[in-house]
Amino acid sequence: MTNKISSILVPLDGSSNSFRGLDMAIHMARESHATITGLYVLGITKPRTNDPISPVEKILLKHAQKIMKKAKLNAAKKGILFFERISYGDEGKRIVEIAEKKGFDLIVIGSRGMGAAKEMFLGSTSNYVLHKSKKPVLITK
Repeated sequence: MTNKISSILVPLDGSSNSFRGLDMAIHMARESHATITGLYVLGITKPRTNDPISPVEKILLKHAQKIMKKAKLNAAKKGILFFERISYGDEGKRIVEIAEKKGFDLIVIGSRGMGAAKEMFLGSTSNYVLHKSKKPVLITK
């Protein structure tokens, strides 16, 4: 492999598959001395800055922060620098957009997450990311 991996994006939703993706990313980060950014996408429209936080958004943010805390601890135990990012919108589209805009070298994503829609072999988000991303994608099972 000629390209060095220095930054890995790992979408997280709290599912065991997303944490298997994190475990794989941690292993790869240790081998290549890379950093990991965990991304949690809230599947809601981002409120305007002057809008108060709704009760639903408050619950979703609390859940996201809990997942990020667990992920950061898992990475820290292995000596990996972990950054967290919470975003709003359509999960697949936001993952692809952020990976491109922020210049990540690799996306490591679980094959199925918490989404209600189940496809035959891949979850709908991982399937979207695999087919739409210009960045390399590693899907874990």
